[in-house]
Amino acid sequence: MKRSAYYVLAAVLLAGIALSGCGSGDSAAPRATGNAAPGLDAALAKAAAGGRVFIVFDGTPDPAIVKGAGAKVVYNYHLVPAIAATGPGAVISKIAAHPRVIRVEPDGKVQALDAELDNAWGVKRIGAGTVHDGGNKGTGVKVAIIDSGIDYNHSDLDANYVVGGYDFVNDDADPMDDYGHGTHVAGTVAAEDNAEGVVGVAPEASLYALKVLGADGSGLYSDVIAALQRCVDNKIQVTNNSYGSSGDPGETVKDAFDNAAAAGVLHVGSAGNSGNPPGRGDNVGYPARFASVIAVAATDSSDKRARFSSTGPDVELAAPGVNINSTLLGGGYGEKSGTSMACPHVAGTAALVIAAGITDVRYQLQVTADDLGDPGWDTKYGWGLVDADEAAGAPVNNPPTVTITSPAGGSTFESGATIDFAGTANDTEDGDLTASLVWTSSIEVGEIGTGGSFSATLSDGVHTITASVTDSGGETGSDSVTITVGTLATLSVTVTTDSPSYAHRETVPITVTVTGDQGGIEGASVHLVITTPKGGASAKDGTTDGDGIATLTHKVNAGRDGVGTYTVEATASKDGYDPGSASTTFEVTK
Repeated sequence: MKRSAYYVLAAVLLAGIALSGCGSGDSAAPRATGNAAPGLDAALAKAAAGGRVFIVFDGTPDPAIVKGAGAKVVYNYHLVPAIAATGPGAVISKIAAHPRVIRVEPDGKVQALDAELDNAWGVKRIGAGTVHDGGNKGTGVKVAIIDSGIDYNHSDLDANYVVGGYDFVNDDADPMDDYGHGTHVAGTVAAEDNAEGVVGVAPEASLYALKVLGADGSGLYSDVIAALQRCVDNKIQVTNNSYGSSGDPGETVKDAFDNAAAAGVLHVGSAGNSGNPPGRGDNVGYPARFASVIAVAATDSSDKRARFSSTGPDVELAAPGVNINSTLLGGGYGEKSGTSMACPHVAGTAALVIAAGITDVRYQLQVTADDLGDPGWDTKYGWGLVDADEAAGAPVNNPPTVTITSPAGGSTFESGATIDFAGTANDTEDGDLTASLVWTSSIEVGEIGTGGSFSATLSDGVHTITASVTDSGGETGSDSVTITVGTLATLSVTVTTDSPSYAHRETVPITVTVTGDQGGIEGASVHLVITTPKGGASAKDGTTDGDGIATLTHKVNAGRDGVGTYTVEATASKDGYDPGSASTTFEVTK
């Protein structure tokens, strides 16, 4: 059997991926594997009759192989090593058997899903207006609306629309919207701040229309891949993907999203509208389910999860998605609901974050989100409601990472020894801060050294050595080790009982006293081992009080442990001292 070539049955071609703005009737389709399966030609013929297939190569795709077999090349991709093609089942089967072809997958049909304040309440709720007032409107950030096109004649979109999009449905350079979904999404991302209608999250972002959905709201994944490829080629910074499917579209589609993300494109996708009122289950759709896509759930004006919003472990952020007022095809404004409407709130916020000069956009969106639902991340809201004001403000400043490499913790040095100190400090924002390290000791006064390496002589005793550094944003990082210099004093230990002998079932009070040069040692750890006449042993632990005393008890059980002499061994330990020990005995009679 040929290496991992597999085919999805034609049923998957008939399953739509729906724009996650509304309900979907999608269902996962079965997948058949192996190009030597009985009836394969018939299955491929049926698949080919329903649309296109992806022919995946082991390297650069070769259209001559496809054309030579009698199939038609629709797209010759370079974002993924694949060709989208059409042809009779027997032809596709012949191509699948070629040694350079590693996989054949059917293209998936996409279906638009429409679910149906200040005018744009969602934009206001996430704090975008505050960012605009500060002068950041996402100017020039390239956002691709992968959807049904954009009505570029709309008075609230025309100034931000950039010529250079494409209509993959009709194969021309005029991506005019003829369905309306893409126009509504585009308005939430970047409707102009022009005192009319609504305002978008990033009202000066550059909008690129990549039309993959036709007048009936349907399209193909092969067009989506072509759109992603165009994003990479044209250095698009953010894609808005307000569509989704419950069925996995396959490895080729996943690879296209992953490769575009690796090239620097940030993907934002609607989580889907397959949720249930209690918010149970894992029902996030594709492509939002891919790790390279930010999956966005929907909330209402009370910051509650919309009852239709999909849930599951892939939900990353939430955004307003109920009764969202935005631009309509042909002019004017209207409300729609769905995660399709939530998604562009996050895409627009990403544009503001990019315009603010913050590089790790996805992390910034996560850590600045307003927590909703269960504390921390959860399956309904992800990290929480996107917060444009915080996300596009000052970047999150991570503290430096400090590591002491010498001396090792627990090391012991002779009195007067010269000790070598070394360490490193690195900061996400400021880079290498090793030269700025400051070293201190818990015993010495002031600094004992600076920088990445130095040598010093320390006083006798147990030192906690700390290396620390503060970055340009005021965050401090540190590392510490404990070392001993010189000969340590040994703890003096005594252990006594209040009587030399005890009877069965009596309680024996055992007093341990720990002292040093200055008297009782507070906080010493005491460990007792009581050995019985029958050879058994029991252990007890305690800590000395301010007078250096620890009192423990032992309940006598002569029947179990026997009568005769019991031995009590007491050991005391504390940092800065060598351990001390002592013992005593008591008798047990019947």
